[in-house]
Amino acid sequence: MRESYRRAVHLPLLLRHTVLLKIMMAVMSLSRREFLRSSAVVAASAAAGGRSLFAKTAKPSPIRLGMCSYTFREFDRAHVIQFMKELTLTDLNAKDVKDHLPMTPPSATDEAVAAYKAAGIKLTAVGTVSFLKDEDDDVRSRFEYAKRAGVKVIVAGDPSPEMLPRIEKFVKEYDIRFAIHNHGPENKFWHSPLEVLKAVQNLDPRMGCCIDVGHTVRAGTDVVQAIKEVGPRLFDVHMKDLTDFNDKASQVPVGDGKMPVRQIFETLIAIKYPGHVDLEYEINGTDPMPGATKSIQYMRGVLGDILGRECARPLGNLEKRASTSITIRLKQ
Repeated sequence: MRESYRRAVHLPLLLRHTVLLKIMMAVMSLSRREFLRSSAVVAASAAAGGRSLFAKTAKPSPIRLGMCSYTFREFDRAHVIQFMKELTLTDLNAKDVKDHLPMTPPSATDEAVAAYKAAGIKLTAVGTVSFLKDEDDDVRSRFEYAKRAGVKVIVAGDPSPEMLPRIEKFVKEYDIRFAIHNHGPENKFWHSPLEVLKAVQNLDPRMGCCIDVGHTVRAGTDVVQAIKEVGPRLFDVHMKDLTDFNDKASQVPVGDGKMPVRQIFETLIAIKYPGHVDLEYEINGTDPMPGATKSIQYMRGVLGDILGRECARPLGNLEKRASTSITIRLKQ
């Protein structure tokens, strides 16, 4: 009787370990990119539930994924809200395009803010916002816009270097961070984040950068190194992917190109980046959801992989200790 009892208790445990071993061997046979693609849906499902896939063993993801409303530039605000829900995203970098977040009249801004709030969507930044006039009234109107939206970051498009001292005055008055968006080699002023850093390094620490990773690599700048150098002056990240770093038209869903997404996330985590990584999907404007969905799922898969590896060591030790405790005594 004692012998039969031991077999009944220990054999199921052994079988479970055998099944676990087979699963691990199957996963190890996948390439890294294949693994990330196959795990993306699982990671997305976990995120949709408001918890990390590894919630029991790891901290929540330190990287906050969001969306640039420019991705949905061909659609109205109601569709933006619908798409955000389908993607299970709550954080939005909103732009004055269509009726996403009108700058004027002020009542239209307020109406948009109320609609997003009612839908459970949080505005995290406005922009890109153009700063073309070196005049107090014009600059103030843009900071008032950000204030009405309730955000603490303005993603700024193309202010001239000469305007920065004037803008700094309003940054101090409104306590809103000013993130200059680099726009690649075609841009008159801001090819890469390094030009931005050079221009703001002696100004208020709330003067900084929004790194657009696609424009950065097209400018010939190492995007991972740029993140390290910009450091505490990095206030937003716009994510995209390219198959050719010399060709703006080669944009594809994130994960299908050459962008070092994993290294970007690891570097952001290493510098304790507190902001958002917002998808800016600039292709297929009339049908953006397939590419946007694929991009968000891929990024969630990468983050799930990073977090999974962080918690894999203690799990592995526990499995090892448990397996050594299994004994099957067929004979006394």
